Amino acid sequence: MERTESTQDTTAFNMPDWMQIQFADQKREFNKRPTKIGRRSLSRSISQSSTDSYSSDSSDDETSPRDKQQKNSKGSSDFCVKNIKQAEFGRREIEIAEQEMPALMALRKRAQGEKPLAGAKIVGCTHITAQTAVLIETLGALGAQCRWAACNIYSTLNEVAAALAENGVAVFSWKGESEDDFWWCIDRCVNVEGWQPNMILDDGGDLTHWIYKKYPNMFKKIKGIVEESVTGVHRLYQLSKAGKLCVPAMNVNDSVTKQKFDNLYCCRESILDGLKRTTDMMFGGKQVVVCGYGEVGKGCCAALKAMGSIVYVTEIDPICALQACMDGFRLVKLNEVIRQVDIVITCTGNKNVVTREHLDRMKNGCIVCNMGHSNTEIDVASLRTPELTWERVRSQVDHVIWPDGKRMVLLAEGRLLNLSCSTVPTFVLSITATTQALALIELYNAPEGRYKQDVYLLPKKMDEYVASLHLPTFDAHLTELSDEQAKYLGLNKNGPFKPNYYRY
Repeated sequence: MERTESTQDTTAFNMPDWMQIQFADQKREFNKRPTKIGRRSLSRSISQSSTDSYSSDSSDDETSPRDKQQKNSKGSSDFCVKNIKQAEFGRREIEIAEQEMPALMALRKRAQGEKPLAGAKIVGCTHITAQTAVLIETLGALGAQCRWAACNIYSTLNEVAAALAENGVAVFSWKGESEDDFWWCIDRCVNVEGWQPNMILDDGGDLTHWIYKKYPNMFKKIKGIVEESVTGVHRLYQLSKAGKLCVPAMNVNDSVTKQKFDNLYCCRESILDGLKRTTDMMFGGKQVVVCGYGEVGKGCCAALKAMGSIVYVTEIDPICALQACMDGFRLVKLNEVIRQVDIVITCTGNKNVVTREHLDRMKNGCIVCNMGHSNTEIDVASLRTPELTWERVRSQVDHVIWPDGKRMVLLAEGRLLNLSCSTVPTFVLSITATTQALALIELYNAPEGRYKQDVYLLPKKMDEYVASLHLPTFDAHLTELSDEQAKYLGLNKNGPFKPNYYRY
């Protein structure tokens, strides 16, 4: 089937009354928030203390959550987390995250009466952090029933998963799952007697893949899929091209707000945080190669360049490659610089970007990490051979030692650096989470026939709405078009303000 995301007709989309912009109300709501505490530093300290409190080795840690019998205070056991007793601490983290996620809190307030997701049964597979917990609980406040698993075996905050379970969410996730645990958790979300999902929220496509593989008949009742990652979207387009996509899907990853804020601005901050926390290195003068110059690569390169690093870029796309050159980065092939660089960062979403051949040629002490969603970018499997020694020096930091004594520092075993080794700015995640919530609302409430069995972009009007919900945080004031100006430009005064083909 042909891809329709750039040609879809968005004129039929009418924004409900509860979604209309009310800047004055939002500003008042924002100004009510506590100002006596440094919110950002407190969030960081709690996140750090949670790591200190719950990552230590103990007899409890040695028992798999799958083997524990746990119940929340209401007597429910429909969950599987590390330790339900951590719920109170996780609730504090969620409450702090709420302060930096104004758009979701505004959605809760505006849509409570209408309950736009009443009757929705959402099965989700995302990172389980304080920020995604705010999203999950927002979906619940809007009327949905949710069951949730993690899309990454390292990124779950155990105390947050416990808080969700205590609040009645059927969540199956813990930090440090095995591969078997990962698929078991997804199956427990999907395969439950008396409950069948009618919406999917996915990050990476694993949940969608599992349902296609194990429970294809479920798609008869599923209204749509919302996907937020490059990897998952790629899978959806493959299904669409092969004529195997059974339901409409919303490509959230390529919405403007997701691309620019989650991918670009978020990674621009979190790349330095993740590297600094795990390696304590200094960036000035270091030679770094960034594989991929999409939005994630652009953010990583900008941050490293600002810190004084010498940055090289690899690219397959001539347009992105030219952008890298114009931004002052030298475009190279990985083979040309692999012997001299101090850090290798992958941001492609592809597989085998860094192979055993590259790894063998790296200098002693080279740091290798991944910022792309997929965990296939670094060929980690090729390192698990008898002649190489693995040495865990601290959480998520491995030294791989060659027979001649050369060491390579591998972070998070090739999985996501910023989510495995640090935290992601809450405000940026607010933008992504709001986009996901609105995409679910749109697909769930769309009249039959509006969306075919294909992959769509979020309507431009909704993309602008997501951005508008966050402007009051900055005490920002939008200029309004006069009737004459709107007529001259051929626009509606309330948007959308740019055509679908516009590149921001």
